[in-house]
Amino acid sequence: MKITPGKIPGVLLIEPKVHADERGFLFESFNRREFARQTGLALDFVQENHSRSAHHVLRGLHYQVRQSQGKLVRVVAGEVFDVAVDLRRESPTFGQWCGHVLSQQNQHQLWIPPGFAHGFLVLSDGADVLYKCTRYYAPADERCIVWNDPTLGIDWPLNGAAPVLSVKDMEGLALGAALAK
Repeated sequence: MKITPGKIPGVLLIEPKVHADERGFLFESFNRREFARQTGLALDFVQENHSRSAHHVLRGLHYQVRQSQGKLVRVVAGEVFDVAVDLRRESPTFGQWCGHVLSQQNQHQLWIPPGFAHGFLVLSDGADVLYKCTRYYAPADERCIVWNDPTLGIDWPLNGAAPVLSVKDMEGLALGAALAK
């Protein structure tokens, strides 16, 4: 696997070694020992989620307080623009975001460490997203930052279309208000 640091320290773009031929492909989507060797991180995933979304669905920006989750995100069908926002107050990149296209075709993965908000926009007709988490989902700890917060200025590739949002995501708070809660 090839691991490339993102523009925000801690975020990693992972390109697995894919063995493909006319029959299809095989790749190791995660190997704890190899990941630890290359990154120094010994991860213990406790939960894996599978999300299926239609075109232009935008999910996020979600995070948990007290039980912050690290996430290893990959797309098994379709294509998304995946975003991580640094919420680590002591970080020099606090409040900054980075985005990567993850797709069935490129088979890239994104490691988003604890202390980040996460969201994605579906670019294809639909997308299936899998993400392994380092902490269990804790509904009482979940928070949402509004997707179009002007302080963050995320450049979502909407191409003039309006995103499809859940009620929870429509009611997301601005960065400052969310962190004050």
